Parts: sequence; structure tokens; C-alpha cells
Amino acid sequence: MHKRLWLLAGLTPALLSFQGSTQASEDVTAVLRRQTQEMVDAVSAGSATVWERYLDEKATYTAEDGTVSSKAEMVGQIKPLPEGVSGTLEVIDFKVTVHGPVAVTNYVSDEHEDYHGHKLHCQYRSTDTWLQTPAGWRLIAAQVLPLRTDPPAIQLTPPQMEQYVGRYALTPTILYEIRRKDDGLEGQQTARKAEPLRAEVPDVLFVPGKPRYRKVFLRNPQGRITGFAERREAWDLNWTRQP
Repeated sequence: MHKRLWLLAGLTPALLSFQGSTQASEDVTAVLRRQTQEMVDAVSAGSATVWERYLDEKATYTAEDGTVSSKAEMVGQIKPLPEGVSGTLEVIDFKVTVHGPVAVTNYVSDEHEDYHGHKLHCQYRSTDTWLQTPAGWRLIAAQVLPLRTDPPAIQLTPPQMEQYVGRYALTPTILYEIRRKDDGLEGQQTARKAEPLRAEVPDVLFVPGKPRYRKVFLRNPQGRITGFAERREAWDLNWTRQP
């Protein structure tokens, strides 16, 4: 056999194996994407039978509020939406990693909701773990995280902005300085880069891109700002205004 043909012949099984593996991976992606979309559609439709079919008997589901549900508990929560509420969920940014009979998917559920005539748009990032069984792929674990966005900002007047300008101390060596920047405010913590500040409402500032955090300003009985609480969810770091 010609040397080149011999080499090609030797490579053929490996190539076929690689192509077969790629095709199998593509099939898994298509199947799991379809099943995932069926499940999120069932949430809007209130169809518990879909979740009964695809959830493994020992499945664990962690919702966006941190609650952990079994299969029976999760299936029991799938009910038709209340009157006046409707919506759709679309699976986007879908990715799959296959580990033998186990597949991990990661995706965003893009939700558009009509709440008594008011339009709402939310997104959730999910990580699901599927197990290949004789009956097909079944969901054995899932975790959902809400994707937060910045709140709407209001425009403060120059006199309002001047009230926040100053230096604030967390410790004797950790300071946060707020200053005017163009037509807005910026803040800078010791040894960190400056960051823009926006107002959600008077006395509540936030940094764009950090929707979990707020700076809630504190005032004395005379109305003078004495510091701010840097609120992280329900926890506060208290900064004191310096003379």
C-alpha cells in the first residue's frame, strides 16, 4: 500500500470516531435544548405533566429565591398563571458539556411578562444537570440565578449633588471620596479606581454595573449627612463622614 494511503487508512477510524462523537454531542445539545424549552414553556402554560416527565425521581431544584425543592414539590408548583398575568420564556445562550451519561447545560431564560397590563422583562441564568437513562435524558439537579440590572437613575440638581461631596471613613485607613465629575458624581475608595455614581432616589446612590449594592446616606436630626450605609443585599457597612 502506498505510504500516504496507509497513513490515511490509519487515520480513518479516528476521524470517524471524532465525527461520531461530534454528531452525538450535537444530538445531545438539540435534545436537551428542546426539552429545556418544553419545561420553561410549561411554566407559562401551567403544565405540570412536562415537569413530571423530565424530572428525575431524586431531582433537586434550587430556585432563584434560594429555596430547594424535590421533584414532588417542584411539580406541585407548576400551576396556571393567575388571571391578568401572562408571559413567555425563551431559552437563549444555550450551552452543553457532556461527561459520559451526564450533561451539564447553562442558559438564560428570557422572560417577557404582562402583569395586569404592565410589561415586565426579566432574565434568569440556569445551570442544569441531566442524566441519560433508558427512558431518555432526565433532569437530576438545577440552580437558577436572577440576572440583576441597574435601577432607573434620576438626575440630581447641583445643590443636591454637593451634599454628598466629601470623604467618608470605614476605618482609619480605608476611605471613600465622593466628588463632582462633569454633570454627575464619582466615588473612589482607597487604592481602587474611581467609579461613577448615579442616584436611584435622593440619598440612595449606586454604581452602574453593581446592582446588588446601594449607598444609603444617613442624616442627623438637623438634616446634615453624617455618613452612608453601603448596603449589600441586607447587610450594611457603615461609613462615617469626615470633617
